[in-house]
Amino acid sequence: MERVVILGVPMDLGAGRRGVDMGPSALRYARLAEELEALGLAVEDLGDVRVPVAETLRRKGLRFGGQNYLEEIRQAALELKERLRSLPEGVFPIVLGGDHSLSMGSVSGVAKEPLGVVWVDAHADFNTPETSPSGNIHGMPLAVLCGLGHPRLTEAFQAVDPKRVVLVGVRSLDPGERRLLREMGVTVYTMHEVDRLGVARIAEEVLERLAGLPLHVSLDADVLDPALAPGVGTPVPGGLSYREAHLLMEILAQSGRVRSLDLVEVNPILDEKNRTAEMMVGLALSLLGKRIL
Repeated sequence: MERVVILGVPMDLGAGRRGVDMGPSALRYARLAEELEALGLAVEDLGDVRVPVAETLRRKGLRFGGQNYLEEIRQAALELKERLRSLPEGVFPIVLGGDHSLSMGSVSGVAKEPLGVVWVDAHADFNTPETSPSGNIHGMPLAVLCGLGHPRLTEAFQAVDPKRVVLVGVRSLDPGERRLLREMGVTVYTMHEVDRLGVARIAEEVLERLAGLPLHVSLDADVLDPALAPGVGTPVPGGLSYREAHLLMEILAQSGRVRSLDLVEVNPILDEKNRTAEMMVGLALSLLGKRIL
């Protein structure tokens, strides 16, 4: 890998709280491109996918969040999918969010062949409209990618075998998600397993479970402990530490199999001096080869 492209999705339509639409700007302000170039990579920023502003939609009578924004979210994710599909072979895309519903477009866009997905998140994002307590689509993208959910979404974005999906860092699940994850055979490492087994062993098991597959990493800022990374819309206490998160990225990087990355759910409105975005940039650098020595 020598060439990286950056593509932003300034969207908060799938969330229940405003602000993550400014995440791409925060990540760029944290010098993502410059730091990647310092690793010797050629970097091209392709700008942003078009996303309507929530206030303009609310004037049309749509409430914020939930299924009422389904078509607008679907369209933005479709544009992302098409733009990623058009990239030449050998390019490493980094998608900047924005809420996690964008990953319907990113994962389906890079899944040109059987793909392993490593979903690093405090939440499973495995709800359907029937199981979701909030109706917010950012809690549904992984289920959609595995073929569950609203048919307008699954018909466009179903892209992965649930047995080729591994979640790491989970610590907040809705009852319906627990049932669906078990039924679909998704591998889940909660923070209980992180504490008991350690990140190094989990990372090695992830690579073994997804052996032979190129990998997409979808990294949600709320997987980090909110004491370290406060700039997220849905914080959950007890997350990954700074070193645990970096070690996970470093071990995945050493496999040489990671082909694409999402950086999502950074909310600069709730952050402190952009430190959550800066931490996410640091994790991206570890995943793309930066080493201590």
